[in-house]
Amino acid sequence: MRRHPFVLGCAILLFIGVIFFALIYFFALIKGDGRSLHLRATVGVVRVEGILIDSTDIVDQIEEFAGDDGIKAVVLRINSPGGGVVASQEIYQSVRELVKKKKVIASMGAVAASGGYLIATAADRILANPGTITGSISTVMQFADIQELMRKVGVRSSVVKSGKFKDIGSPVRDMTAEEKQLIQAIVDDIYDQFTRTVSENRKLPLEVILNLADGRIFSGRQALAAKLVDELGGIQDAVALAGRMAGIEGKPPVVYAAKKKTNLWRYLLESATSALSDKIQDGVAESGGALYIFR
Repeated sequence: MRRHPFVLGCAILLFIGVIFFALIYFFALIKGDGRSLHLRATVGVVRVEGILIDSTDIVDQIEEFAGDDGIKAVVLRINSPGGGVVASQEIYQSVRELVKKKKVIASMGAVAASGGYLIATAADRILANPGTITGSISTVMQFADIQELMRKVGVRSSVVKSGKFKDIGSPVRDMTAEEKQLIQAIVDDIYDQFTRTVSENRKLPLEVILNLADGRIFSGRQALAAKLVDELGGIQDAVALAGRMAGIEGKPPVVYAAKKKTNLWRYLLESATSALSDKIQDGVAESGGALYIFR
C-alpha cells in the first residue's frame, strides 16, 4: 500500500520538530539556562552557601529564576554563617525583589546565622531544622594587631598621612579612644540596620528583637519559640510548601540553579577566595570591613 506523500511529509516535519525541541532543551540544560522549557510549573532552588564575600553569582541565580515563567516559587537553601555586610545586604535585596514576583521560602540547613539569617528574613516563610544553628544577630569589625610580632623580628613602621583618621585600624599601633568611638558608631549604625530589618520582616517589636540580638545563637527549635522562624522542617518540606503556596498540584518538580562553569582562572580566583574565607573564619580580618558573621 503506497503512503500518501502529504502524510509522510507531515510525519517527517513532526519528527524534525521533536528533535529540534529536544536539542534546544538539551543545550539549555548544558548551558544552565533554565528559561521556560519546563513542561510543568516548577520550584527553583537557590543555594546560599559558605562565607558570603561576593554576592554576584547568587544574585545572578536569583534574577535568572525571577525571569523564568516556568518557575512559580523559589526555595533558598541557606547553609551560611553570614559574611560581609554588603554581600549579605545585596543578596537580601535581590530576594526582596524576587518576593514581588514569586513565592519564596527560606530553608535553613546546618547554619543560617547572622548575614545568612538576614537573607532568610526576606522570604515569605522561614523553615529551620530543629538542630539548625541560627540567630547571631549582630555586627562586628575586627583589626589585627601585629606590634608584638614586629618587635620580635625587629621591624618598625613609619606613617605619613593627610588626616588623623587615615590609618585608622592600623595593625602596627594601638587604636586611640577617639578612633574606637568612631568605629563603634559605624558598627552601631550597621547593627541598627540589621535589627530594624529583622523587626520589620518578622513583624516583631524592635524591643523584642533587641533582647535577642546580642550575638547569641539559637537552635532551630529555640528560634521557632522566639518567632525568628515560622516552622520546623527540612528542604523537602520547604519545596512542598513552596509548591502549595504557588498553587502547584501534587509533588512539584524541582530545578536547581546551575553553577557557572569554572575555567582555570576562575578556579584560581575561587581558591584564593576560599583561602581568604578561612582567614576571616580564623579571625584574621585584615580588611577591617564590617561583618554579619557567626563565629
